[in-house]
Amino acid sequence: MIAQVALSFVLLVAAGLFVQTFREIATRPLGFQPDSVTIVTMNMSRTGIAAEARLSEFERARDAARAVPGVAGAALSFITPFTGGFTPPLNISGVPDFEGRLSGNLISGGWFTTFGTQVIAGRDLTDRDAKGAPRVAVINQAFARKFFPGASPLGHTISLYPGGARAMPPMEIVGVVGDAVYSSLRAQVPPTWYAPLSQFDLPEFTQVLFQFQLAVRSQTHSPVASNDLAAAIGRVNPTLALTFRPLSDYVKTARNQERLVALLAGAFGTLGLLLAGLGLYGITAYAVTVRRSEIGIRMALGAVASRIVRLVLVRVTILVASGAVAGIAISLWLSRFVASLLYGVQPHDAATLLAAFIVLASVGLVAGAIPASKAARTNPTTVLREG
Repeated sequence: MIAQVALSFVLLVAAGLFVQTFREIATRPLGFQPDSVTIVTMNMSRTGIAAEARLSEFERARDAARAVPGVAGAALSFITPFTGGFTPPLNISGVPDFEGRLSGNLISGGWFTTFGTQVIAGRDLTDRDAKGAPRVAVINQAFARKFFPGASPLGHTISLYPGGARAMPPMEIVGVVGDAVYSSLRAQVPPTWYAPLSQFDLPEFTQVLFQFQLAVRSQTHSPVASNDLAAAIGRVNPTLALTFRPLSDYVKTARNQERLVALLAGAFGTLGLLLAGLGLYGITAYAVTVRRSEIGIRMALGAVASRIVRLVLVRVTILVASGAVAGIAISLWLSRFVASLLYGVQPHDAATLLAAFIVLASVGLVAGAIPASKAARTNPTTVLREG
C-alpha cells in the first residue's frame, strides 16, 4: 500500500508539473496579436511571371487586400510565426567578435502594425523604404540586449553575406521592436532582424521568389472572410494559388502537443489518485473487519466514537505519510529526467510537491473516514454476543 501511495504521489507531481508547464506556455506573451489576423499564402509557381516582376505582383495583391471592406491592415512577409526561419550569415558594426547567422525576416511596410508588434525605439519600416532608398533594418529587443547592452543600437549597421560575391550593402538599424515568438513556444526568442522586402534584391533570391505570406488584419474580432480576399486578389491575378488560414490556428497547433502532454499527465495522475484512494479504503475496511472484536471490547470498556475513529485514521495517516515520503524522494530523483520537458516551472517545485501531498492526504482521509465511521457505529453488545 505504501508503494501504491508513493506511485500515486509521483504521478500527481508529474501531472502538476506538466499542467503548470502548459499554463505557462498558454499564457506566454507572443509579441503579436493572433486574433483577427488571416495568413494568405500566395504561390505563383505556375503563373509564368518573370522573376523581376514577381515582387511587384505580390505587392499589387497586398494593395488589393488592403482595399477590402473591413480590413485594418495588410502586409507581406517572407515567413510568419511558426512557419520556419531565415538565417543568412551577417556581421554587425560595433560587434567585431561576432561571426554567424541570426534569424531574420523580409517584410513590407505596415507588417508590425498588422501583427500588433510594438515599436520600442526608433521607427517602423514603411512603404517608403523601397528599392533605391537608404537600406534600413529593424531589430528586436533580444538582438539589442545581446549585442548592444546598455547602449542604443540605432545607427549601427547589419551586413548580410559579408565578404563574398553575394555581399549586400549595409543596412542601418532604424528601430527596435518587441520580441515575438517565431518557432518553439518553449525556446527563448532569438535575436532577430527585419529588412524591407523590396530592398532585398539579390538575383539568387528573386529567381526562387515563388511564394509569400500576406497577413491581413480585420477591423473586428473576426477574421476577414476568405471569399472577399480571394475575390479581391483574383481581380489582380487570377492565376495565383491562394491558401487561407487564421493566425490563431498556427498558435493553436503549436500548443497542441503541450496540451496533449498535460492531458495525459493529468489523466494518469487522476487514475493513480483513484487507485490509491480505493486501495486505502480497501485495506482500512479490511483492518476494521479484522479488529471488529477489539473495537467492540474497547467500546464496551468506555471508548468513545471519536477515539475509535482516531484509532482507525492513525493507520491511514501512517500509510499516507510513509508513501508521501517515499514519493517525494522518488520525485526528486526523477526530476532530472523531466527537466527538459518543463517550461516556466522547476522540476522540484515546492508548491507542486505540497499540493500533491495535500490532495493525496485529502483522498486518504476520505478513504479512511468511511470505514472509520462504520467502526465508530459498532454495537459492543452485538460484538460480544457474537464472540
